[in-house]
Amino acid sequence: MFDGFRSLPDVDKDETHEWVEALDDIVHTDGRARASYVVREVLSRARELNIGLSELLQTPYINTILPEDEPEFPGDEVMEKRIRRIIRWNAMAMVTRANLRFGGLGGHISTYASSASLYEVGFNHFFRGKDAPGGGILCCRRHQSCHTWQNHDPLLHLLFDVRPAAHRRPSMGPR
Repeated sequence: MFDGFRSLPDVDKDETHEWVEALDDIVHTDGRARASYVVREVLSRARELNIGLSELLQTPYINTILPEDEPEFPGDEVMEKRIRRIIRWNAMAMVTRANLRFGGLGGHISTYASSASLYEVGFNHFFRGKDAPGGGILCCRRHQSCHTWQNHDPLLHLLFDVRPAAHRRPSMGPR
């Protein structure tokens, strides 16, 4: 992580030490609230003088569940993690196999990998079939849909049988 303050040379270590010591004294004698006020005033003045400090953004957590208020995980985390790993391995194997057989087409393994966690959580906990309560239609980007849909056939191809994908060219449909 880049820390702009640490990358600047300290051209007057005594002055820097005095400022830090003064802040320590304010905290010790007048408390944290007073020290916070003084630091905010100094930062405000630095902005007025256009010194070039980046904004120090602190926002409260909104729509965040406190750890002690989190509900229990609704599924089997170990099994879901195992399934995610197998599906990602399968996607990588399909792209690699296709690239060996049909050079020049490339593959969309990064497309699938970048959205896989979102889809997996959705498939496991949110998306419902059209006949299920609250069910509906789910649309995926076309060039990744073969990975998404074929990996979610009933019972994951009867426990990970990948033969239905063996004759598919990436982004080209069945041969």
